[in-house]
Amino acid sequence: MISIPAEVENYLSQYVYKIELHAHTSPASGCSELVPEEFIDRLHRAGYHTVCVTNHFFEGGTYMNDADPVGKYLEDYRRTKALGEAVGMTVLLGAEFRFHENCNDYLVYGVDEVFLRETVTQFSLTYRQFYEKYHSPKRLILQAHPFRNGIAAMDGAHMDGIEAFNMHPNHNSRVTVAARYADSEQIPMITVGTDLHHRGHEGSSALRAKLQPKTNEELIALLRSGDYLFEIGGRPLLPYYHF
Repeated sequence: MISIPAEVENYLSQYVYKIELHAHTSPASGCSELVPEEFIDRLHRAGYHTVCVTNHFFEGGTYMNDADPVGKYLEDYRRTKALGEAVGMTVLLGAEFRFHENCNDYLVYGVDEVFLRETVTQFSLTYRQFYEKYHSPKRLILQAHPFRNGIAAMDGAHMDGIEAFNMHPNHNSRVTVAARYADSEQIPMITVGTDLHHRGHEGSSALRAKLQPKTNEELIALLRSGDYLFEIGGRPLLPYYHF
């Protein structure tokens, strides 16, 4: 048993709420094997309080073949939200955008149906055009796993932050390179996410907070505050502390 000094234990005990910022459900994200029922069951048993569903939102999604692509895309989220409420979990709506210009992915928080219906026709924009058009105090746009194979890291002037710690066990997201990049480029915000797709990966990481965000507005306020910890493999990390 590891002995933790009382001062450290008291500090860590304030960050009681466990949040997942990057997670996918099936069938909205064709790469996920977790239907909403299993998704909620696994995250609930892993002790999460809030999860942001960030299904892939791009031209290649199967929902794009539907007469109402956004309505079809939202079916997973609505089922997941209802199932979460039944067990006391908060489920928020996010999205992982991709544009025609390359294979980069961008996590967007502060998403609603109106926003998705407007942007579902905007995939031909470059990312910079998208950011300049839709950046807002009520919304956050972060580059996901910017140093994974096939991804080009964007400049700090056109992002609110980066997902420096993408903990998908099946991908090399080069988190050390991402963390150094965030420091050298003075990226204003870094986050952690499991990038959950598969059974058994739940609990790989979490954002830990003093307060539980129950709305998109509260989640954005939390991320802007910087007052949170990272949890990776059940171990706490300080995201901004420099020794």
